[in-house]
Amino acid sequence: MKIPQKSQILRIFIGENDKYKGQQLYEWIVLKARKECLAGATVLHGIMGFGANTRIHTSKILRLSLDLPIVIEIIDGPKKIQKFLAGIEEVLEDCLVTIEDVNVYFYKTKDRNLLESD
Repeated sequence: MKIPQKSQILRIFIGENDKYKGQQLYEWIVLKARKECLAGATVLHGIMGFGANTRIHTSKILRLSLDLPIVIEIIDGPKKIQKFLAGIEEVLEDCLVTIEDVNVYFYKTKDRNLLESD
């Protein structure tokens, strides 16, 4: 798989308890990104944060939250990012979504066949 040097990073901020059809939403999003052959996705688990409702979510013992912040980062070319986002937008409810332009320096794996299969 090849990725354009001028790419985008899609960030989706949600809660770890968010679900879609009984599945963790972050897991559903990553699996959908993989199925649609996007270049890569990473889920980051936050230890503290708040969103539009201003409720603090924290992992501190005295304020144990069962809904810690999750950030999903997905990278690929602008066309693929826009298409992917359009396909998941109606599923996203309590969230923040951002897109930034990025320059890909390199994208490689030891298995050269994977990168040349496009």
